[in-house]
Amino acid sequence: MKEKYVAYVGTYTHGSSIGIHLYDVNVEEGTLCERKVIPVNNSSHLAKSLNGKYLYSIADEGVAVFAIEPDGDVTFINKVDIDGMRGCHLSTDEEGKYLFVAGYHDGKVTVVHTHRDGRLGSVLDGVFHKGLGSVGERNFRPHVSCVRPTPDNKYLCAVDNGIDQMKIYRVNRRTGRLELVDILRCQRESGPKLIKFSPDGRFAYLNYELNNTIQVYRYDGSGKNPVFELLQTESTLASHDDEAHDATSGMCLSADGKYIFCSNAGEDTVAMFKREEETGLLEKQCILPISGNYPKDLDVFPDGKHLAVVNHESNSITTFAIDYEKKLLIMKGKPMKVETPNSIIFSKCEA
Repeated sequence: MKEKYVAYVGTYTHGSSIGIHLYDVNVEEGTLCERKVIPVNNSSHLAKSLNGKYLYSIADEGVAVFAIEPDGDVTFINKVDIDGMRGCHLSTDEEGKYLFVAGYHDGKVTVVHTHRDGRLGSVLDGVFHKGLGSVGERNFRPHVSCVRPTPDNKYLCAVDNGIDQMKIYRVNRRTGRLELVDILRCQRESGPKLIKFSPDGRFAYLNYELNNTIQVYRYDGSGKNPVFELLQTESTLASHDDEAHDATSGMCLSADGKYIFCSNAGEDTVAMFKREEETGLLEKQCILPISGNYPKDLDVFPDGKHLAVVNHESNSITTFAIDYEKKLLIMKGKPMKVETPNSIIFSKCEA
């Protein structure tokens, strides 16, 4: 590939790290080379605007936004308070009008207005989830772990890891306020974590932290209310030791949408699934170790031939060549050191 790319890795900063690590990407080799670090307090999740011009980061102060320069470097624009505890997940709507923030610690979904020049504006709405979870010693109250709009931009999915639900909202385009339209009730003690949609928008994939599964849903937003029809449930683990404390964590799709990858903490593996584009169903290809501890997030390189995994507890990033025919992940060199990494995304350079 002749195009140039960079990778952004968000980290916690209670140790020696100071924020977002910026890497130059060697796409052909599947390797990363650190260029610089951008100061942000506890960057636990990163997201890009859909037009590719802006990078958003969770920060202790709320949310920070940066302009992405042609060479992939970033320039700070502004930072806003989200009127609550620090968030854990970010996404934008299809029109680039709103930034959505998931609040794990306070069970809150926040809507922030975004200006055309990239600035973050005022908080338009904040909704606290209510209810009790089924795991008293761990998930006994709401923990919003993911917010993502549906591909048709009609609804906002708010995955709640604490009360085993996904609440589905409509965003009032006049006021920016959230209107609850439906609730997807998941299996008790499952701990839903993240939702992703297929490139054509017809299927949704939801992974579960506590029962270590991934589920396939058919999505239909053409009617009066959204429809999520469960099609399949697959384990993400290689073994099923009831005494082990495993937790399915990150999830990503390859750029062509033909494969899905899930990372598993505890077992410290990555599961690769082949996705049937017409039916949306998954076929397990392999579940292999990633030579790191607590693989919190992962992403496929832009060429689709390599995988990067950020390992939170072992303070490292490991990269792999993906052999789709042999169903293997082949490690590329030694782990790269970076303290408490949380999130990784790739971005194309314009120059």
